[in-house]
Amino acid sequence: MGAYSQCVGETQLKAQHGRIEQLFQKVAAQQRHLQKQHSRIQNLQSRVDLLAPRNLGNRVSEPARRKRLPKMARRGGWAPNATRPHRLPRDCQELFEEGERQSGLFQIQPQGSPPFLVTCQMASDGGWTVIQRRQDGSVDFNRPWEDYKAGFGDPQGEFWLGLEKMYRLARGRGSRLAVQLRDWEGHGRSLQFPVHLGGEDTDYSLQLTAPVASELGAASTVPSGLSLPFSTWDHDHGLRRDLNCAKSLSGGWWFGTCGHSNLNGQYFRSVPRQQQRQKKGIFWKTWRGRYYPLQATTMLMQPTEDTVAS
Repeated sequence: MGAYSQCVGETQLKAQHGRIEQLFQKVAAQQRHLQKQHSRIQNLQSRVDLLAPRNLGNRVSEPARRKRLPKMARRGGWAPNATRPHRLPRDCQELFEEGERQSGLFQIQPQGSPPFLVTCQMASDGGWTVIQRRQDGSVDFNRPWEDYKAGFGDPQGEFWLGLEKMYRLARGRGSRLAVQLRDWEGHGRSLQFPVHLGGEDTDYSLQLTAPVASELGAASTVPSGLSLPFSTWDHDHGLRRDLNCAKSLSGGWWFGTCGHSNLNGQYFRSVPRQQQRQKKGIFWKTWRGRYYPLQATTMLMQPTEDTVAS
């Protein structure tokens, strides 16, 4: 039975990797197509410039001409930023500042990082990078440290962006962490926290203010707050020395004292009868309680400061 479960798990993992690879191939094809169109437009514009009278004082500026060009059709519900001929944006906020208002899948390149794809959610207060989504239990979140570091899942479904990519996004600057929760009765709650995220040498610790530390179950008597490391079942960095929170519960998380929150827990479609199983679910204690398994969650990040010079 164990070997069969392992085989099924490996098959599902290969299928998920296959879907992600197909997505990257589609993005690359779309980029090549849009780059060709962009080159044709520039060529036609150059010809128009040669034919236009040179003595007109109200000649249209290059930025104005770009604004008049029709937007390229975006297929499949995602919007790759393939028409950018030069530097990629650092994050979704930079895309927003450059005028992008459509949410979708974009390629970004944080400072000192290779490019990678992210889901951007554009709102009235700027561009947010989606770093986690739970909605149907289609992806297993009970994974080891290396998986949480690299990321897993489907960017258009359930997924975890990856701790290293999150660190690259937040490196050297403050951020806001947004948490969106939904229960099975259709109610929702949204929270935002100011945070700093450290690198792997800090176990990807969240630097929290005292009120936020209390919300996450990390009791702190230090006025400036608390550093809360990330933990998985094979890399336990939790605050409780008598208990491995990730192994006792499920998934990887910034565990405080195990009992206040875990948005990467096991997905339940109904409340289990046994309390021992209930505690392994997706929960946020200060909203629906310790033993209520949530229906859906989304986590997002947005920078609040410019990069600090090193």
